[in-house]
Amino acid sequence: MKGGMQQHQSMRQELRINPRLYQAMDLLYMPLLDLQQHLKQELLSNPFLELIEPEDEEDTPTAADKQAEQEKADQDEPDWENILLDDGAEKLAGSPDLSAVADYVEPTPVETKDLIDHLREQLQMLVLTPRQQLLAEEFLGNIGEDGYLQHSIEEILKGANQLLEEHEAESELDLNVPAFTAAEVEQMLRVIQQLDPPGIGARNLRECLMLQLEHQKRTDTLVYRLVKEAFEDLIAHRWSDLGKRFGLAPEEVQRAADELARLDPKPGLQHSAANDAYIIPDLIVDKIDDKYLVFLNDSGLPRLRISKTYQEIARDKKKYDSESKEFINQRLNSANWMIQAIEQRRQTMLKVMNFIVDRQREFFEKGIDHLKPLTLREVADVISMHESTVSRVTNEKYVQTPRGLLPLKFFFSSGLTTTTGEDASARSIKSQIQKLVDDEPPKNPLTDQQIVELFDRKGVKIARRTVAKYRDQLGILPARMRKRL
Repeated sequence: MKGGMQQHQSMRQELRINPRLYQAMDLLYMPLLDLQQHLKQELLSNPFLELIEPEDEEDTPTAADKQAEQEKADQDEPDWENILLDDGAEKLAGSPDLSAVADYVEPTPVETKDLIDHLREQLQMLVLTPRQQLLAEEFLGNIGEDGYLQHSIEEILKGANQLLEEHEAESELDLNVPAFTAAEVEQMLRVIQQLDPPGIGARNLRECLMLQLEHQKRTDTLVYRLVKEAFEDLIAHRWSDLGKRFGLAPEEVQRAADELARLDPKPGLQHSAANDAYIIPDLIVDKIDDKYLVFLNDSGLPRLRISKTYQEIARDKKKYDSESKEFINQRLNSANWMIQAIEQRRQTMLKVMNFIVDRQREFFEKGIDHLKPLTLREVADVISMHESTVSRVTNEKYVQTPRGLLPLKFFFSSGLTTTTGEDASARSIKSQIQKLVDDEPPKNPLTDQQIVELFDRKGVKIARRTVAKYRDQLGILPARMRKRL
């Protein structure tokens, strides 16, 4: 056996993805607002890119205008060579070519107060001792976004006492502060539950509804008594059992229970901390002369081109050393690629949306009941692109249509086979189930099996468990709980 180090030559194939391919995929993935921000950043970081001004597209300057503009430019001409070799990102931020970048700055929405801020402001208006304030803060830290207490009274008591111990340890003095008692915690809970919105600080749904009825001064009503004394039977819609128990007709019990629908089961969400989502459609579908046409809603995007000034400088490569030439070539290639990638994104989105419009024309004409099943693979095969590309194009993108503002994912759903050999969209089936339930006789609601039979008469084969699944997804109760007396 021969030892030592040896060197061998061999050939092998490796799959390497060009970094620009990753960038191209990212551009496809970006919704409109994200793409705007990305292009602004590219303008600032690549000196070879510049904005196409609206006047550049619309107005053709006269010879006198050109001469006056050239004289002004000569007076304010910066040292382009130094800027170019110094990356140009900072100095160009205020140059004439990029001055319009400021026009695209998006206003930052003001943060609204969340639930805890809303509760804390109310507590500050009450006369509380420092000890009570500390306990109140412990409660606020245990209230969830929906307004319910997230932990038991015992756990809150334990947490408050641990906080007292920590304060005493930090002060390094024996303050001999008495621990919080269960009575103090119960008293503070009542204070918290008197705050706005009504129902805040409840430990469960039953208590939440009772607090709201107490706030409305309806403690002497039948609905309050039902919630307080027979909540389990109430939510199970056992009207006959409740009628016998309280000596009432089942119809009276049902009418009283209907009043609960006016209450808020999650009062904290009125002050949710979630920011408002501003949706700008990436595409627009409009009906013109009986034809549905697709347009890109990209008027707010910065329109880019290669800077003529920088092109002229780059042509005279004798001035620069090899490192500077490499920098210039890299930035120029990057600028060209970015312009091409944006155009490719536009064309891909138009191809996808045009196919969707052709496939779903009946939906645009007649509504959701006529939505056809569609998969990403079908679109990919027709437009000769990979399925993952179509997925990126449709992700988080919206289209403004005659049927409203819709996410592109809306048009994709699985299908069920019909007796005619055509497919029915799952989304369409859900819409039809909702319509059947809306139109059913209140005293004799449709069971899942009856819905299956109705679809069978239409030629749609659907299993009872599928109907039950779709009904649950729509938030529709079973027939027994929908029955009206």
